[in-house]
Parts: sequence; C-alpha cells; structure tokens
Amino acid sequence: MSKQKGNIGVSTDNIFPIIKKFLYSDHEIFLRELVSNAVDATQKLKTLSSMGEFNGELGDLTIHVKLDKKTITISDRGIGLTADEIDKYINQIAFSGANDFLEKYKKEANAIIGHFGLGFYSAFMVSKKVEIVTKSYKEGAQAVKWTCDGSPEFTLEDAKKDDRGTDIILYIDDESKEFLDESRISSLLKKYCSYLPVPIAFGKKKEWKDGKQVDTEENNIINNTTPLWTRKPSELTEEDYKSFYRDLYPMSDEPLFWIHLNVDFPFHLTGILYFPKIKSNIDLTKNKIQLYSNQVYVTDSVEGIVPDFLTLLHGVIDSPDIPLNVSRSYLQSDSNVKKISTHITKKVSDRLQSIFKNDRNQFEEKWNDLKIFIHYGMLTQDDFYDKAQKFALFTDTDNKHYTYDEYHTLIKDNQTDKDKTLIYLYSSNKDEQYAYIDAAINKGYNILLLDGQLDIALVSMLESKFEKSRFTRVDSDVIDHLIIKEELKTNTLAPDEQEALSATFKSQLPQIEKVEFSVITQAMGENSSPVTITQSEYMRRMKEMANIQAGMSFYGEMPDMFNMVLNSDHKLIKGVLADEEKECATKVAPIQEEINKVIERRNELNKNHEGKKDEEIPTNEKDELNDLNKKSDELKKEKDSIFANYAFDNKIIRQLIDLALLQNNMLKGEALNNFVKRSIELI
Repeated sequence: MSKQKGNIGVSTDNIFPIIKKFLYSDHEIFLRELVSNAVDATQKLKTLSSMGEFNGELGDLTIHVKLDKKTITISDRGIGLTADEIDKYINQIAFSGANDFLEKYKKEANAIIGHFGLGFYSAFMVSKKVEIVTKSYKEGAQAVKWTCDGSPEFTLEDAKKDDRGTDIILYIDDESKEFLDESRISSLLKKYCSYLPVPIAFGKKKEWKDGKQVDTEENNIINNTTPLWTRKPSELTEEDYKSFYRDLYPMSDEPLFWIHLNVDFPFHLTGILYFPKIKSNIDLTKNKIQLYSNQVYVTDSVEGIVPDFLTLLHGVIDSPDIPLNVSRSYLQSDSNVKKISTHITKKVSDRLQSIFKNDRNQFEEKWNDLKIFIHYGMLTQDDFYDKAQKFALFTDTDNKHYTYDEYHTLIKDNQTDKDKTLIYLYSSNKDEQYAYIDAAINKGYNILLLDGQLDIALVSMLESKFEKSRFTRVDSDVIDHLIIKEELKTNTLAPDEQEALSATFKSQLPQIEKVEFSVITQAMGENSSPVTITQSEYMRRMKEMANIQAGMSFYGEMPDMFNMVLNSDHKLIKGVLADEEKECATKVAPIQEEINKVIERRNELNKNHEGKKDEEIPTNEKDELNDLNKKSDELKKEKDSIFANYAFDNKIIRQLIDLALLQNNMLKGEALNNFVKRSIELI
C-alpha cells in the first residue's frame, strides 16, 4: 500500500490533551494498558487456534518489554492487525477490538481481558510519538506501520516485519523521562503485571561475573501465569497458601486462615482472602486486597466491591465483570458489584461458622486476632450480625470463651437485678481493675474481659440487640450497687456528718488535669474498703465513644468524672468522723449557727416571694437575698477551711485517699513519692 495520511476519528482536536490529563488518574497506568492489550492479542490467537481457525504454530508467545535511552517497546506474537483493523480500532477512537471479538467468540473468549479501546491511547500520556508495527496472523498479510505524534494526524504505510504480532514503540516525552529508568519500569511491571496469563519478559536475567552483574541469555520473566487463585483448592496445600501470602506481603506475620473464592454464576469471581493478624490501628491495615480483572491488576482500593469491614482482610479478588478503569461511582451503582459484595460476606461468614463448628478449639485460640473483623462486621452490617451472633464469643477474665447464648445461660440466675434486667459485668483491663474484679468474683459474679479496639461500640450495640440487658464495667460503682437485687440500705450518717466527711476528704484530693472528683458517703458494710473510687458508666462510655466516632467530640473535651465513695460502716471512716467532731466541733458550731440563721431568713424571703412576679418583689428584698447568698458562700468556705486544716494534719485521711488513687493507677509523681514517705512514717 502507498503511504496513507489521515485524521483520527475524533470529535475534537482536544482529545490528546484530555488523554494526557484526565483519562486516567495516574500516568503510570499506560504500561498496564499496553501490556494488557498484548496479552489480549495473544489470548485471541490461542482461542482461534483452539477452534481450528488458526492452523499455524503458536510457538513462543512471550511478550517482551524493552527499554532504551529514548523508547519503550512492547512486543507480542499475538493476532496482529491489518491496515483495515488499524483504521477501525486505532483510528476510530472508542471502538473496541476486544468487544467485537467477544461478541463473535463469547463462549470461548473468557480469558480475554477486554475493556480497552481507549486503553491504547494511554500511551500518549507519556509519549511525544507512538509507532505501531504490526502484522496480522492471517495468511499473506502485509505488515504495516502506524505513526502519530500526539496530534489527530497519523500516517499508515507498509512495513517490513517477518513475524506476526505487534510492536508498540513509545518515544517518551521530556516530562515523563522517569519511565526510561529500568527500576521504575520493573516496579510497574511487578505492580500491574505479576499475574498476567501470558509470560512477560523484561530484559534478561542477571548474574554476578567478575565482581559485577551482567546479563545472561535467559529471559527475565516477571510474572506467574498461573497464580494460586486460578487453580483448584484441591490441588493446593496449606504451604502453597502461606507461600503465596508471603509473596503478596513479604514482611507480614503468617495469616490466621484463608478463604478460596470460586464463583461462576451469576457472576465470575475467583480469589483468595486471608485473615491477617491485626496489630493495632485499623486504618493502617486497609487497602491490602488487590483487585484484578482476568489477572490484570486494577486497584487495591476495593471499597464497594468488598464490604467495608472486610477491607481489613488481605488477598486477591479477580473478576472479569469489573472493568479495568474502575471508578468509585461505577462501584456504587453496578448491580454485579453489589452481588459480589453480598456473596463475599456470605462466604466469609460461612467459613467462620464452619471453623467454629468443626474445630472450636482452633477458633477460640485465634479469637483475639479474629474478633476485630467479626466485631467490625457486626457493627456495620446487620446481615453479618445475624450470622455472626452464632459464633461470636465472649471471653471472661479466666480466659474462658462462651457464645452469646451460652453466656446468657451462665449468668441469668445470679446477675439479674430487682428490675429483671440482666447485668453483664466487664473489665477493660485485668491488671488496673483487679481489685474490682476480685470483689465481683467473691460476690459470685462472672466478669467479661472487653479490651478490644471496638468493644466499647460493641457493648452499646449489644444493649440494643439483647433483651432487657445492660453492660456495666466493674469499677463503675461499689460492688453492692453493680447489681441491685433489693432496696439499698439507707445511709446511717446524719446530713451534717456526711457534709463534714465530704469536705474533709475533698480538701485533700490532688489536682489532676481534666479530672473531677465528687465525694459521697455510703453504708457498704464494715468488711468493704473504707474508700473506693468509681466512674460513671455513662460518662466514661460517652468519652470512649468520642475517641472512635465522629460527631461526639463534645464528650471527649469533658473532664473525667470520678466518685470517691467513703464507706460509713468502716472503722477507719468512723474513727476519722469521731476525731473530726472532737477537733472541729467548737470551731464549726458558731459558724453553723450563723449558716442556720442565713438559711432561715432566706427561706422566709423566698416564701414571701412565692406567686409574685419579679417586678413585684421589692428591690431591698432582692438585694437582701443576694447578700444572704454571698454570706452563705463565705460561711461555707470558712467552715470547709476548718475541715481542711484538720485534714491537712491527719495522715490517715491522706493515706486513705492515696491508697484509693493508687488502686486506680492515679497516684503519680510527687504525690506518689509523698505517699511512700508517709507509709514509712506510719509503719
């Protein structure tokens, strides 16, 4: 044929700037597209050969990627192109040779990558000129050369080429010289082409000779054409799966176990999903599932294809039903993708159920590593919760495991309160909360250990799922108040005695940043601790939720609020109260008398003001009320000062406070040092 010139069939002269900037988010994708096209052309030839439509020798079908100072060349020995086919599939942008071929040979063409068309033009993202030298497999075909410099103009002419197939030659532009670096191309081939079904050669294998690396005659094949997920599970050993995992994640710990996916209907899906050992931060372990389309790497951002909770898994998913140029909007709207997501959830829950049923010991051994996946799934997907509640486990402080139903049966008789609410007692730290756990166990209660990253959110969800149940941490109240089975014993102290004790102990509490204490007295029995520190379940839980849930930062900024509970039945507290009355009574009495007069007059005024509007109350009475309130505050401060001065010299009070703080890991620095010195003095 004579040299032909023409314009590429596009609707605007701006197609190439669009390709360069916007067609793909990442310019490096050009290599994946061109190597994929070469694989596609090779697979087409194999399909034709198997059907008897190509009778020649297939021979060596290795695809070669070559690099020199100015060009990258991708060569295949596949189906090749005629001049007419170049005109149809290259010059007319948006027609896809793969789509035509699939239509004609759809039953036999399952292995064809497809979905390209515009894929070839990704070459212009990095090239100032592209050449195609190609020769069709058809008998008597004439080789042709197509050239384009990135404008809509091209040339097409006869060429010399002895063998069938196609060479794509990219003349790399100045802005993209990074792609002329051997290590850069090697890393891209490893990323995108490691598991393509046709051998890909990049240069020659190297060996050490005379103190340096030199090329050998052997091709450097960079891919495994039959990766593990393409093979039958029955052919594979446990070591095969572990070895493949090491190939995917060289620095990772051994996986817990894996699921081999193989679906033919209503969509095509293969893959292997591994449950990794999770260290700590969830987000650091996401995006470890690699998505492939007919062994071509697509992305490691699989949200939408895999349910959110399973993005913590590692491994590979391969589906030809997902296009190479996948987008988030596509994933959110495509019905096949939704079916794939649902199927994967079912396969994972079935596998977990199977392990639990067939080897519960193994399941329990791995529970601490598994629970983050299971809890995350239960929190985010109702359909997964429905399945997982049968094999999700509670672990108690003795490291015994129970299903939810088993645990309900275990505690229902002894841990149901007077209102028929079942109380699940738990600890988040066995060492820090040891004293509270010990007291609860001595009471005959069982204590769960909930120390996982998601356990606080899980507790809130389970309270909504379980019938008439409540979760309470063992340090949220004194032991007799954790599960109230009968009306509580009333406080034996008079109000003025309670006030005196509270003021005395509060005056000696340390100032701790973002911590507030309330001091209360309760009758807890003479054998219970004299001083106990508790923390409200509700407020603590809200603060913990604020750390993991957006929109709750208000709680996160609030101080930690604790109750210091004084046991009015304990002899040490009784002794402090008796000594305090002896030392302070004469000083406090006249102040209290003044306080009583203020209260009496204030009550009198308030009674006179009942039913009156603000403007009807005389100004002098309003002023008197304000003065009475100020005087009341001043008198109270004066009285509290007397209690504080007494407490300052009372080592027993300081010791009791510090012991309670120490038990809760709240005594540090200078306060801890003072406690040690005082302890020695007291001994």
